[in-house]
Amino acid sequence: MDSIEGHDVARLRADNPGPLTLDGTNTWVVGRDPAYAIDPGPSLPEHVAAVAAEVARRGGLGGILLTHDHADHAQAVGALRARSGAAPVAAARGDVDRRIADGDAVGPLVVVATPGHAPDHLAFVTGGAAFTGDAVLGAGSVFIAPHPGALAGYLDGLRRLRALPLDVLCPGHGPPVRDPAAKLDEYLAHRLDRERRLLEALAAGRRGVDELLDEVWDDVPGALRPAAAITLRAHLDKLRDEGRLPAGVELPQAPPELTA
Repeated sequence: MDSIEGHDVARLRADNPGPLTLDGTNTWVVGRDPAYAIDPGPSLPEHVAAVAAEVARRGGLGGILLTHDHADHAQAVGALRARSGAAPVAAARGDVDRRIADGDAVGPLVVVATPGHAPDHLAFVTGGAAFTGDAVLGAGSVFIAPHPGALAGYLDGLRRLRALPLDVLCPGHGPPVRDPAAKLDEYLAHRLDRERRLLEALAAGRRGVDELLDEVWDDVPGALRPAAAITLRAHLDKLRDEGRLPAGVELPQAPPELTA
């Protein structure tokens, strides 16, 4: 367990490392009397026990918040409730106790809509801390799942976080980010640079998925190529919506396990 200096926050990392989860999924426990758990994570008994113990140490569970409903963030909801009491679950969609949206408050946390990685993706802010789920990671970049307005919504969410007086980002994977402005600027610049390179490749006549990935996502490891392909689709959808997509471009089909 890690704490964040200057914030009444604890990070508990699940033992589920992988190409998309980095060193594991972070569950964040915020405040006390009661405490709030953000993203209970995968249903791993040791992880759930550690989160429940931290919640109990802080005076009990006031609620569970989900940044999004991907399994590596949400699977342990039932197990945590079984150990810590039937606290309400708040998320943007699904069979939850409370549907929440941009600007809502849950305990000490305020919701900031950050669609892109998933259409239901939210961030939560309290004081100078933002809990960013898979909108911003502690290392590397995220994939953008293709859904209407995905990439435009993602960029807007990053800009809205950038405008807040934050001093730490608490991501869904990877370490805390102590220079939020620099990280958010980096994320925005990275995504816009991908768009610039994609436009150049299209102008040079590239039309196939593989050749676009080879030219624009040439720095991506092979294990992450499927995720890069679905992000390519989100970029192409944005260009299409803006009337900038040439005819004849092959559109990637997203693997369901990356967009669920």
